[in-house]
Amino acid sequence: MACYGGDLILSAIKSLKYELLVSMLGLVIWVSLFRTLKKNEKVTSYLPPGPRGLPLLGYLPFVRPDLHRFYAELAHAYGPIFSLRLGTKLCVVVSSPSLAKEIFKEQDTIFANPDAPVSGLIMGHGGSDIVWTPYGPRWRLVRKICVREVMASSRLDATYRIRRREVRDMVHDLYHHHKEGTPVDITETAFVTALNVISSMIWGGRLQGEEKLRVGSEFRRVVGDIVMLLAKPNVSDFFPLLARFDLQGVARETKSKIQWLDRIIDPMIVERLKIEWGQNKSQSSTQLHDPDILQTLVHIYKEGISDSEMSLTLNQIKGLIMNLVIGGTDTVSTTIEWTMAQMMKQPEIMRRAQKEVDQVVGLHQTVEEFHLHELRYLKAVVKEVLRLYSVAPILSPRSPSQTSILGGYTIPEGAQIIVNAWAIHRDPLSWEDPLEFRPERFLTNDHISKPFLNISPINHDFRYIPFGSGRRMCVGIPLGERMILLLLATLLHSFDWQLPQGTELDMFEKFGIAMKKVVPLAVVPTPRLVDTKLYI
Repeated sequence: MACYGGDLILSAIKSLKYELLVSMLGLVIWVSLFRTLKKNEKVTSYLPPGPRGLPLLGYLPFVRPDLHRFYAELAHAYGPIFSLRLGTKLCVVVSSPSLAKEIFKEQDTIFANPDAPVSGLIMGHGGSDIVWTPYGPRWRLVRKICVREVMASSRLDATYRIRRREVRDMVHDLYHHHKEGTPVDITETAFVTALNVISSMIWGGRLQGEEKLRVGSEFRRVVGDIVMLLAKPNVSDFFPLLARFDLQGVARETKSKIQWLDRIIDPMIVERLKIEWGQNKSQSSTQLHDPDILQTLVHIYKEGISDSEMSLTLNQIKGLIMNLVIGGTDTVSTTIEWTMAQMMKQPEIMRRAQKEVDQVVGLHQTVEEFHLHELRYLKAVVKEVLRLYSVAPILSPRSPSQTSILGGYTIPEGAQIIVNAWAIHRDPLSWEDPLEFRPERFLTNDHISKPFLNISPINHDFRYIPFGSGRRMCVGIPLGERMILLLLATLLHSFDWQLPQGTELDMFEKFGIAMKKVVPLAVVPTPRLVDTKLYI
């Protein structure tokens, strides 16, 4: 078994410059472990089964980087709920729909707290965002604002012109790629398109011309780095008393990436504050008549100064914007890439999806959002992609607010609870031929009327939880549904796709908080619309 966790610790120790600090390291680890064991000594005998680890370090030296597969293998040996100690942290992993139901429905309030990594707290500006804020009044306020003001159907309907404009620009750019005969990095194409949609919705900005390629690529790199840092095993998370030393530099690197994004976001907030307080007379009337998301949030911030029940801080605004920018670009582009890759692997699926789009839209006009609800097969394809290639193979870790019973075992307060969605989605007890890509499984009467990305909100079917469930289920599903389907339908409707000559397709993934392909998908578009003016 690869000692990835051991290499992690050794590299961290080697980074220390003074032998005294190394000696102190052992002392700190021992104190941390003693405190944890003392706190949990009464419930140790009732914990779920699991592998024995080493003194002080627990099972950390044996952890592999592909956590979703690693935890699935341990579940095969110890059962659908098992525990292991990683440093001073007690980790409980579940990988069955029934246990997920206990967490997300039957004990949702108890398990509503996130177990935030150091990088997550930095990304959320001190845990001020919707992902890493502890469950309570502050989190409920941010979620309510997000649902009512950001993801409301009325706002999404009103911003369709933005999505339509950016998708048409994408088609125009791809048409020029066809003329040049060059392959397209489909992930970057989808990312830049989603970035322009999100930035236009939030603060009215968009990338054009050479800036679109240059800044878009850099933006994608920064967002990708942040996503990887969120999933990177960090000594500071396993031994909290060592966090001040930042032995691996994760905190420092995360701060650097977030500061890069802040340099873009902060001036926008300052400008909106001037508008809100009437200091920018030239823009005030226009902005307030048709406010973007940022202006709406700043307005709530201003009103909250005199209304404590609606108090929204600037850090909460920045944290929420960070969630929208990262989630709205990385999730969309990753899902698009896996879907197109699967269609390259099984061309008959692409042909069937194209036939459906042609029947609904025709070849003499462009895809519009009102067409999307009729694309049943394409929806089934995306659902199957999210089942096999979950954007988040392991859902954001939770931590019970009190000692509780889960699966018949005692789970102490403060333990880390991990739901392995990747394993649940591939469970042979829940899915027939789980490793086969079969969109038809979502075309049965049980699934046709269910929501696009999640089934569980309606019938509590916890076999399928690509974006979680319960109180802390992803709130961005309404926008994600529209963007993913509109992009995919347009790509399939406007072009035929094939791999560059001599290229072999691989479907290898690399683990992260978002699961991506190891080798980016490059494909060649061929126009298929009858009226070429539709590409201009």
